[in-house]
Amino acid sequence: MRFSAASTAERLLPARLALRARPLLGAIDTALFTADERGQAGRMSLIAFVIRIVNAAIAFVSQVLLARWMGSFEYGIFVLVWVTMVIVGNLSCLGFHTSIIRFIPEYRAKGMLPELRGVLLTSRLFVLAASTFLAFAGALGIWLLSGTMESYYVVPFILGVICMPMIALSDVLQGISRAHSWAISALSPTYLTRPILILAFMAAALLAGYAPTATTAVIATILATYTTTIIQLVTVTRRVDRRVPAGPRKSHLRQWLVISLPIFLVEGFFFILTNADVLMIGLYMKPDDVAVYFATVKTLALVHFVYFAVKAGVAQRYAQFTHGDTARLAAFARETVSWTFWPSLVMALVVLGLGKPILSLFGPGFDAGYPLLFLLVFGVVARAAVGPCESLLTMSGNQNVCALVYALTLALNIGLNMAFIPHFGLWGAAIATSVAMIFEAAVLAFTVWRKLGIAMAIFMPATRTQGVL
Repeated sequence: MRFSAASTAERLLPARLALRARPLLGAIDTALFTADERGQAGRMSLIAFVIRIVNAAIAFVSQVLLARWMGSFEYGIFVLVWVTMVIVGNLSCLGFHTSIIRFIPEYRAKGMLPELRGVLLTSRLFVLAASTFLAFAGALGIWLLSGTMESYYVVPFILGVICMPMIALSDVLQGISRAHSWAISALSPTYLTRPILILAFMAAALLAGYAPTATTAVIATILATYTTTIIQLVTVTRRVDRRVPAGPRKSHLRQWLVISLPIFLVEGFFFILTNADVLMIGLYMKPDDVAVYFATVKTLALVHFVYFAVKAGVAQRYAQFTHGDTARLAAFARETVSWTFWPSLVMALVVLGLGKPILSLFGPGFDAGYPLLFLLVFGVVARAAVGPCESLLTMSGNQNVCALVYALTLALNIGLNMAFIPHFGLWGAAIATSVAMIFEAAVLAFTVWRKLGIAMAIFMPATRTQGVL
C-alpha cells in the first residue's frame, strides 16, 4: 500500500476542507509518492532537504560552540585546515564518487552483474589507495614547506591529512548509496553523524582538560571521521551484499577512469569553487578574518542546501532518462529548476532577515560579516535559478564541456580574489565569489541549451529538445 496525502486528508479532514485541499495534495502525491522515476527523485530530494535542514541546525550549533570555545584565532586555523582536508579528500576520489552513480544503474538495468560487482569493489579499493598515497604526499609536502608557512598552521595541517582517506572513502560510499536511492544512508553519515561526533569528541577533550586549540579540534575531527566512515562502510556493504548476489567480478578500471576523470574535473572545480573564497582569505588574511568569513558562509549555507538537496535526488534519475525518452528528460529537468529556485529564494529572504542575530551567536565581532550576506546571496540565488545543470550535463555524457565551464569559473574566481582581497578585504572575497557564481550559472544554462536543447533557467520559456544526448 502506498501513502497518499489526498486520501489521508479525505479520511481526517471535513469533506469541504478536504475537497479544497485536494488539488494541492494531488500535486504532492504526484511529485513525491508515485512509484515512477519522478516520485523516487522527489522523495530523495525531500529526504535530502530534510537532512540538510537538520544538518544546518547541527552544523550551526557545533560551529557556534567551537567558535566560542576556541576563540576566533584558533577557530580560524581549524576552519582553514578542515575545509582544505574536505576539498582534497573529495578530489582524491578522482571522480569515482560521482561516476559510480552513473555506472550502477546502467549495469543493473542491462543485467551486467559481473561489472556491477567489479565497480562496487574496485571503486572503494581504488579510492582508498589513491587518497592514502595523497595523504602521505601531503604530509611530506607540509613538512618540507613548513619554513614558508605560519608556524601555527604546521601541526594542524599535518594532523589533518590523516582524515583524507576516510573522507574519500565516505564520499564513494555516499555515491553508492545515491545510486541505489538510499537517501538516508547516503547523507546521514556526512551531514548528521560526523558533525555530531566532532562536537562530542571536542567536548570530551575539553572536559578532560585539553586546551581549546585548533590542534585539539583536528584530533577530535580525526576520531569522528574514522568512526563515522567505518560504520558507514559496514552498513553500506551489508545492504549492497543483500541486493547484489555473489558471483564473479569484472573490472574495467581503465574505462572507468576515462569516464571518471572528466567528472573528477567537474566535481573538483565545483568543490574548489565553492570554497575558494575561504582558502584565498586564509592565504591573504589572518585566522580571525577566516573565522568571520566562514561564519558568514555557514549562515548562507541555509540557502545552499536547497540546491544540494535537489541535486542529490535527481542525478541518478537524469542518468536513467538519458538512456530513454529525451522529451521526458527535458520535462523532468525543467521541473527540477522550480524545485531549486523557489525554496532557495524563500530561504534567502529568511537568512537576510535573521543573519545579524545568527552571526552574533558566534561571539564578539562575528556580526561584521552580516553586510556581506546581501552581496553573497545574489550568487547563491543565481545558481539556484538554473537548477542542477552540472548534474544534467555530467549524466548525459557532456562532462568534458562541463569541466571546461568550471575551469573558466574557477580561474575567474581565483583571479578576482587575488585582485580584490588585498584592496577590499572580506568585501573583495564576497564580490569575487558572487560574480563567479553568476557567471557559472549563466554559462551552464547556456551550455545545457546548446548541447541538449533544454531551457534550464527559471524564467526562460520551455523549448523543444533539440540536442543529441
